[in-house]
Amino acid sequence: MEELHGVSLSTMKSIAIVNQKGGVGKTTITLGIAEAATAYGLNVLVVDLDPQANASSGLGIWNGAPSIDDVMCEARAGSALDAICTSRWPEDGPVPDLIPGSHLLASREPLLAADPVGAQDRLRLALAGVSHDLVLIDCPPSLGLLSINGLFAADRAVIVTEPAAWAADGVDLMHNTVERVSGRLGTPRLSGIVANRVGRTRDNRYWSEQLEERFGTLLLPQIQLRAAIAEASGQSTTLRALGKRPGATEAASQFDALWVELSSDLGFNESNGRPEAAFETPSTTIDS
Repeated sequence: MEELHGVSLSTMKSIAIVNQKGGVGKTTITLGIAEAATAYGLNVLVVDLDPQANASSGLGIWNGAPSIDDVMCEARAGSALDAICTSRWPEDGPVPDLIPGSHLLASREPLLAADPVGAQDRLRLALAGVSHDLVLIDCPPSLGLLSINGLFAADRAVIVTEPAAWAADGVDLMHNTVERVSGRLGTPRLSGIVANRVGRTRDNRYWSEQLEERFGTLLLPQIQLRAAIAEASGQSTTLRALGKRPGATEAASQFDALWVELSSDLGFNESNGRPEAAFETPSTTIDS
């Protein structure tokens, strides 16, 4: 078992969801993966590392305490264990755990810079002893110390983007950051790039083609623009809980497909590759 500062780390798998550009839907992707992986039978923990705390509200938790700010306020092995709570998604479906976000993180980041030894791996140390199968780290839209902590704590990184002007440049910058961290630690490895909010407009198709041409095999299964996804987030619930809402089944299937590819990259066995409920093959129709 790996050790950090003399403390044994668990064998959990972890993914940092990243991009320094805001508004591309990192939290949407984080919650979609959390729903899929939990439905497949995994014990999932979401770490809300973004001061906006949207992942927390999407999981039905507001102003949760203790929060990720309490976790990050000191370099203590296993401090994350004290902050884990159960999300408030419907109990008859997938229910991941959460370390709640906090707006206080915005002022925590500059304080981290005062720690010359542990500024970059404080989250990694805090997660020592966490026994979940999968940890998903929703990183803030920046290249600051919070995002670096997310990368230091992760086995894999997933870059989220959208088919829009200059999106590819942002992906390149984030990819370089992932490679720099990986060059020092050996992790995280880039699992791939997710194109989110893929629509049907001419402009959207053009930029989708540009992403495909530029990144090719690095692209993971895409997530189409669907009103059901925004509705699920707004209601702090799952896509599965929306039932027959148009687009919900198709959206859940796309996140299932994304998780299947990620689970293979992480080395999960085939028993973690089937959801509890079957969903139809995703349609190419964009729901309004």
